[in-house]
Amino acid sequence: MNTSMAAEFLTRCFAPGETIALLLRREEPVKIAQRIVRLEQVTAPAYMRWLAHENASGMNIYVAANPLRSGSRKRTKESIEKVSHLYLDIDIDGDFRLAELGASDAVPEPTLVISTSPGKYQVLWRVEGFNSERQELALKQLAITFGGDTACTDCNRVIRVPGFQNAKYTPAYPVTVEYMNASLWAPDDFRLADVSPEAMFFSRGFTQQSPSRKHTHSEQDWAWVLSELTSGREVAIVTETLAVRRSDKRNPLYYARRTVDIASARLALLAGSSIEEVIKMLEARRIAEIPAALCSARAREIAHTAAQMIARSKIA
Repeated sequence: MNTSMAAEFLTRCFAPGETIALLLRREEPVKIAQRIVRLEQVTAPAYMRWLAHENASGMNIYVAANPLRSGSRKRTKESIEKVSHLYLDIDIDGDFRLAELGASDAVPEPTLVISTSPGKYQVLWRVEGFNSERQELALKQLAITFGGDTACTDCNRVIRVPGFQNAKYTPAYPVTVEYMNASLWAPDDFRLADVSPEAMFFSRGFTQQSPSRKHTHSEQDWAWVLSELTSGREVAIVTETLAVRRSDKRNPLYYARRTVDIASARLALLAGSSIEEVIKMLEARRIAEIPAALCSARAREIAHTAAQMIARSKIA
């Protein structure tokens, strides 16, 4: 265990005097303990040694991402003092998701990235100006847009503490952290109001919408792209046109490429192409525009996303 790393992480995430919630959990046999303490108490050497001892015995060490009100006894939503972080839990295709996150203009550079296990990450942004409702909406939009865990979107959510070990693995996996940006981000720094159309359809499972419901800009884009591609319009023209139509996006070309590629992958699969054929098509289409390593991973992720969309539509 690296208690110095743990203490530095907590000191960077919370202000002096703040009350924080620690969660200690062992899987087998199940044991759960919670401690609500001041930051200075947690970062004291004796407390760090106790946490290290518990971690060595199989207890995983977590901390609530937001500070609690002074005098709180429980880690409830009502006990949150303020929203200090947005976070994204990535447990599938982690390296690709991180690369895509870094390439997107929809969000600012993260404050830090925690490596929780092989290929799995927790991404945090230090923020101000969010209330709990606005935070939870942003958390859901982050998860949908970037393929994170949509179950990890509560304002009282816990995250792993770097410096300790993920005891779910044998041998235990050391949890580490990379600090990216020391800025304090505001709501206007996150352009998540228009979630990508494929993510919206996937998250809804293609459920039937009310006829009176007004379609969002992204849904209108999705319908238009499908219509254009079905009619035989060239991919390059559709992409360029969509980028111009959606100049309100922070990165219109990124949005247009992804929307068009998801739509064409879906159409190709419905026409009988295999996943591998669709992946090769997408790689060939974008290899001159996107670095090779990212292009390959991107093509595979888009092809599988399109396949999942089709599967969901059959279930609904």
